[in-house]
This record gives sequence, C-alpha cells and structure tokens, in this order.
Amino acid sequence: MNAPQRPSQKPAASGGGASGAPRPDDESASRNAAPATGPVTRVEFQDHRLFHELLGQHDEYVKVIERALGVRVGVTGKTVTISGGDEIQRELAGKVMTQLYGVLERGFPVFASDVDYAIRILSGDHAANVRDIFLDTIYIAAHKRVITPKSVTQKAYIDAIRGHDIVFAIGPAGTGKTYLAMAMGIAELMKQGFARIILTRPAVEAGEKLGFLPGDLAEKVNPYLRPLYDALHDMVDFDRARKMLERGTIEVAPLAFMRGRAQPYFSRILTPRGWRPIGSLNIGDAVIGSDGRPTKVLGVYPQGRREVFRLTAQDGASTLCCGEHLWAVSTPADRRRHKPPHVLETREMIDRLRSAHQHRFELPLLSRPVQFQPQAVPMDPYALGLLLGDGCITGKTTPSFCTADAALRLALERELDGIELVARGAIDYSLRHVAGGRGGLRIPNPVTLTLRDLGLCGARSHTKFVPGEYLYNSPSTRMALLQGLLDTDGGPVLQRGRTCRVQYATTSPQLRDDVVFLVRSLGGVAYSRTRPAAGRKPGRARGHEIGYRHDAHVIDIRLPAHVMPFRLPRKWEQYVEAGGGGRPMRHVDSIEPVGAQDVLCIRVAATDSLYVTDDFLLTHNTLNDSFVILDEAQNTTPEQMKMFLTRLGYGSKAVITGDVTQTDLPPGRMSGLKDAQQILRDVTDIRFVHFTERDVVRHRLVQEIIAAYDRAENGPGRSNS
Repeated sequence: MNAPQRPSQKPAASGGGASGAPRPDDESASRNAAPATGPVTRVEFQDHRLFHELLGQHDEYVKVIERALGVRVGVTGKTVTISGGDEIQRELAGKVMTQLYGVLERGFPVFASDVDYAIRILSGDHAANVRDIFLDTIYIAAHKRVITPKSVTQKAYIDAIRGHDIVFAIGPAGTGKTYLAMAMGIAELMKQGFARIILTRPAVEAGEKLGFLPGDLAEKVNPYLRPLYDALHDMVDFDRARKMLERGTIEVAPLAFMRGRAQPYFSRILTPRGWRPIGSLNIGDAVIGSDGRPTKVLGVYPQGRREVFRLTAQDGASTLCCGEHLWAVSTPADRRRHKPPHVLETREMIDRLRSAHQHRFELPLLSRPVQFQPQAVPMDPYALGLLLGDGCITGKTTPSFCTADAALRLALERELDGIELVARGAIDYSLRHVAGGRGGLRIPNPVTLTLRDLGLCGARSHTKFVPGEYLYNSPSTRMALLQGLLDTDGGPVLQRGRTCRVQYATTSPQLRDDVVFLVRSLGGVAYSRTRPAAGRKPGRARGHEIGYRHDAHVIDIRLPAHVMPFRLPRKWEQYVEAGGGGRPMRHVDSIEPVGAQDVLCIRVAATDSLYVTDDFLLTHNTLNDSFVILDEAQNTTPEQMKMFLTRLGYGSKAVITGDVTQTDLPPGRMSGLKDAQQILRDVTDIRFVHFTERDVVRHRLVQEIIAAYDRAENGPGRSNS
C-alpha cells in the first residue's frame, strides 16, 4: 500500500465541527456529560473550528484514540478530559491530540489514518514531533498533491534522500520505501532538479524462462515492473506518464537492460595512442574525454544483441549506438537561457530532430585540443604542411615548392636546415641542399631522405597524406601542420554579415580525411564536399585549357577561437578583420536504424562522463542528472549491485530499496543488497535507512503479521531447513 497523501489546499472545516462533534454552546451534546472519576489529564485548545476538526466527524478521531490507548476522552467546550488507563496512556493521548492540532494550525487536514500514525509514532518515541513529520511535504506539481511521511523512519528516509546521493532503504513491504522514493523523484523532475527518472528492478523470478514468455520484450518484463508503474500512475496522470515514458524522461526497465547504453564492438574510441575498437577496451585503459585529456575506463559491460541506430551529425560525422545510448545535447532554447547541456537517449531524439526547419539538438565539441603523446618528428610540421600543399615530392627530381608569396618561401627555407630555395621560374623554387656537392661527393638531399622515411616520396597531388606520427602528436605539432596546409591550399572565406570560415581544397581523398581529423582534433568542425572531375569546365594555364583528371575535395572549416588557422600575414589579417571563425557548431542531422548487433558499454572517470567516439563525436553512457530507483534490490546479485552503483553519474541520486527477508535468488546465491550492507557500511556519504513493522502504512494487521513472523524466525527452535 502506498504512503498516504494529503491535499495541498487548506480545507474547509471538516465534519467534526459541522455535525457530530459537540459545539461549545451545546453542553447537552458533550461526550462527557458526567464528571470523570479517578486521575484525569486535561488539554485545552484555542480555536473552536480547528478543535472540532480535531475531534473528527461524529467524534471519529476521538474513538480511534480511545480504542488504541484504552482511555476515555470527554469533551467540554474547547477542553478534553482524558481518563482511564494509566498515566502514560493518558499523557500519550494528550500528546497525540496536541500535535495533531498543530498540524491543523498549519492549514493541513487530519484524517483517521493520521490519528493512527500519530499514535504509532508517539508510542514508539514519546519525544517525537508528529507535527514536524506530517508537515515535511513532498509536492507533486502534476496533480497539485502533497505526500508526507507517516513515521519517524519515513521522515529520516526523506531527509536522507535530500542530503545523500546514494540511499539504501531496507525493511518489510508496506513501509513506503518505493512510494516515497518515487514521490521524491517525480517532485524533483517537475522542478527540473533532474533530467530523467530511471525506475528499475531485477526480474529474477522470470529467470531463463523470460525468452519463453509470450509477447515482445516490454510485454515480457512489464509484470515484474508493475509496482513501479502503479506508483508512477498514482502521481502523474496516464497521458502525461505515457508521454514521459515514450520520450525516456521516465524510464522503466529491468535491471539487466537498464545498463544498455551501448555501441557495437567495432565502434572506434579515441585513446592517447589513437583509435581503438570499444570491444578491445579493458578497465584501467585510458580514453580521451571532452577536455582532450586521457580519462580512465571504470567499467566495461557487454550487452548482448541490441537494435542499433546510426546517428549522423550535420558535418557528416556518424557513429552507431543503441536506442538507449546517451547524448549530451543543447537546444536553441537552452542556449538562449544559458542552460547547460542535458542528456537524452538516442530514441528520444528520433522524429524530433528539427524545430521550424532548424536543427534542434546541438552536440558538444572538444573544449580543448586532444592531448596525444608528444613525439619527435623528422621535419618541422609547418614545413611539412607547406610541402603537402604546394610542394612537388614525386622523387623524380629535387623536391620543389611553388608559391607567389615571398613570406612562405622564406618560412620554408627557415624551417629546413641546410636547404635553400633556388628560383627555377617566376614562382617555382628548387629545394637545393647547400652542402650537396662539396668535395666532389654527391650527398643525398635531406628533404628527400626524410620524405622517404615518412613514405611520402613519390606522392602526387592526389595521393598525398599526413603521416601518422604527425596526426597523433601534440596539439602544437598538429596546429603547425594544419597552418602549413591552410597557408598554401586554404584561405579565409569572407561573407557580409557573417563570421569568417576557412576553406581548403585537395585532390587527395586521404589528405582530405587527414585535414578533417586535424580540424576535429583541435575542437573544430569540417564539412566536406566533392566536385567531380568529370563534366567540369577545364581550367586555363598560360593561355591553354587544362582538363581535370581528379575529383576535387573541398572542406569548409570552422575553428575555435584559441586556434590560429594561418601564419601567412595577409590571410591572418583577413581572418581577424572578419571577426574570426565564430563558434563551431555540430548538430544531429539524422538517426536511422541499421539492424541488430552485439554491443557493449563503458563507463569513464571524466567529470562530465563524456568520451570521444567515431569522427570525434562526444557521447557517454553514465546516468548523469538522473534520479534512479532500484526496487526489490534483495534480488540482485553482488555483481549486478556493483554494476548499478558504479554507473551512477554526476548530478544523480540513487535510491535502493529492498527487504532482505524476501529474497528470490536461487539457493546459494548471495544477495547484492546484503553484500552492499557489509561492503559499504563505512562509506560516510552513503546512508542506510532501516524500516520495521512500526513503519508499515498498510492494514494494521500487516504490522502484527510481520512482527509474528519475525518472532517465529528469530525465536528458539526455529529450523532454517
């Protein structure tokens, strides 16, 4: 049975004052026409109307007190006279009425069940403050309802949830563990304290027979999740709950599937040494986080075969992931209000990718360049970039460089030791080795030797590439190389009223991909398009038409403010005068199903839980900004409990509920809840709240049944067989 609720509006006077309860000017209607005999306790109240509410309709609440405590309550005017029983019982009856009157003074109604709960509370702890407990409200904005604790332990439970990120609630059924946790989660979700609620429980009763149950996966597991659905629908109307479930704002899933924020085994993850398949990662390995720095892998979780989608960004970047995979995204409204990104599942974004023809979901970019392990390189990176752009490195002749910019010629000569640029024409220069012919010995050109070592000697315009030792190097090395490429074959594109973008062109597909890698690794975005050679109007050189033999690949680039794309003064000045590159942006463009595949997920140690996957997309699969409830936790295994607790992300809360006396695990299996009590008992920021039969908010007999079983199970002569 759920924890009782009370309306949030201040009620009119209840029936106790309107009918049934005696009025102060009607002595003949008093419950105690004759004076009480023996010791008595008298309590006087001030407000006529509230006093009559305290008595209940037809003295209902007074009768509850009399039956429970064995006393007689008489009423005269605004005074109650309590007789019978012993002194403790009379004093307790007076406390119950006094504290319930305090609840009424604060504008909240009192029900018959509240009287019973107040008696239970004060019977267990005479110093308890019923008013403070009943007035500790959880407001559910969706229904304009208020839910309150009904015992000292329930009050401690709510306080623990407010003050701790992980709370264990352990005790018998009917004590409100799940219901109060759900109420706290819904209330915080309505206040936007969390981005989502995740409700989960182990479906251990199904065991291996789950696959033989009729229906799809949802129909198979729904019977095991029904208590969570019931609590949800008791607080949120059906239509609103359905929309929240469809969008994933509220996720209800068995524990085995809750962790399924996953990618296929072959999906690439960026590490400090380059790309690796996610399936090859182990706990302790380092991957690249959103700040470009290495972050440790804390968990690797195989997920079996799942439905997979391809998410493609506006700039052509794409990756594969399951429908529950998590993405940190910002909407136009978020940016207008300066709100941080929030986390959505892949399936939440499907069919919602645009708003009024505008891309809705913006993905985060690297906040700083990727920090690969620095390594020595055989040629200055800026000089290599210049040669890849305007150099002739076929190996058939001495390497040469073609440019009309004296600044580039001087820069290349300065960066290549022992090399001088000798003019062979108006804009063509040979890279002559200064010491190449001394003493009659022919000394190989060091540029040629270096290009051979890098595998570039013999490359033509359509086969050039960036060697791996330059791609996977320090940010300064990659930036210098990109500057050389852009100073030769790139340039600023100026548009009235817009910030400046950079455009780069090459006929080499591999060099195109390498430039895109460099840009993305520095925190920028790159949009690539191809201009086919076939059918293009020939160009002209020295008065002659020259046909195109290879497709041209054009890349539009936007770089973050801290990246300087040019060293060539004239290009840099144009770029700065146009206001720089603006803010690079990347939006989700499409999400398409691609079939079922074997997948796994990882958890990383980064503060924002983000890591770099295919094409420098930033994603994560940790439960950030979530209110997570694990119900029936006594049926988890220790491995499942560890998995659940280690998936909790930043800005999240987890409430774990269960009854260790009602385990459905196979014989010989340790309960993850019992295991967690022993392992985590000394972790100060984790709170354990223990409920007893006194906290049961169901039928009074349930209390007695639980107590009877406890006595029988713990008493002498009880067999465990």
